[in-house]
Amino acid sequence: MSKFMTMARQFRDDENGAAMVEYTVLLGIITVAVIATVVLVGTWVGGQWTTLNSTLTAAA
Repeated sequence: MSKFMTMARQFRDDENGAAMVEYTVLLGIITVAVIATVVLVGTWVGGQWTTLNSTLTAAA
């Protein structure tokens, strides 16, 4: 357990560790934004296909 605590203290005091945490948080935010965009665009495209299908069915 003391080895783990020593590693945790070294990680906390190391500036590279802080930068890694910042980049990880940034990567998480970007990932959420990309997933949200894909879901929204997918919903929009699905609605467009449904509208097109309804229009073509009504015209036939």
